[in-house]
Amino acid sequence: MSTLLARTDHGLLRVTEEGRGWSAATLHSTALAQCVAVDPSDASTIYLGTRGEGVWKSRDAGRSWMRLGLPAGDVFALAVSRADGGVYAGCEPSRLFVSRDGGDAWRELEGLVRLPSAPTWSFPPRPWTSHVSSIAPHPRDADVLLVGIELGGLMRSDDGGETWQDHRPGAQRDVHALAWHPRATDHAYQAAGGGTARSIDRGRTWLPADEGRGRTYCWGLAVDDAEVDTWYVSASPGPGAAHGERQADASVYRWRDDGPWQPIVDGLPEPLHDMPYALVVHGGRLFVGLRGGRVFVSDDQGDRWHELPITGASRRGLRALIPG
Repeated sequence: MSTLLARTDHGLLRVTEEGRGWSAATLHSTALAQCVAVDPSDASTIYLGTRGEGVWKSRDAGRSWMRLGLPAGDVFALAVSRADGGVYAGCEPSRLFVSRDGGDAWRELEGLVRLPSAPTWSFPPRPWTSHVSSIAPHPRDADVLLVGIELGGLMRSDDGGETWQDHRPGAQRDVHALAWHPRATDHAYQAAGGGTARSIDRGRTWLPADEGRGRTYCWGLAVDDAEVDTWYVSASPGPGAAHGERQADASVYRWRDDGPWQPIVDGLPEPLHDMPYALVVHGGRLFVGLRGGRVFVSDDQGDRWHELPITGASRRGLRALIPG
């Protein structure tokens, strides 16, 4: 039995396994939804980041919502630390906030925007600004935090965000997704506009990992929770294909051991017309969600796929899937 939360262009859904079928139900209907996070110690506590309305919180698995007092409106990334329960919100323009009491009070971690590279950060579609695109608290050490800036770089803190190390050697600057391995916690992973990279020293330095993947623009990222050297990305030839209305020409790839990347497409409509924005490993299964709303699952690390028969709320504009 699996439950996923799906962020779409129209709000937040819960996608639930029911016997041999699946159903989708709306939890929060808003075109402003931008990102979502679940408290790892309490699955009924959900945070939803929006454009223009800051962060919303549900304490009852999405049945009711309250708007939190975050002192910023446009929230592009959320994360809840497994290590200490801290709630992080990343914004546009690039700012980072933390709450230590579940969102009642927020404090800006101002050291991030004081980095030497900060004046150069610029998001190509809106070059006068940039935003925090991804936040990855270390799963065991509350002091270690990775943050991605689109477009600016991959930054690291080892004191809970008070001070920061500027863009990490070997990492990509156009950061789209960051992840830690849940058990081998020296290992971290990156998907970015120029490719992929991984770290084996808790995010201090990074090793490019691009061999074998013909498509360079990477977006979705998932890590196999049983195997430290197995991870997955989605990719297309470029941002125009990925985010435009024409053929995305995208694919899903798997990296094992020392690589190279291999396309894993048996059962997927290859090449993918809709961008696979969402990748997640949950309950030993790998899920991929396409922008058009279709969701596929693999029970064997991507060797074979089948589409989920989901009924209920529309999933058009699917952007993210997370365990719910």
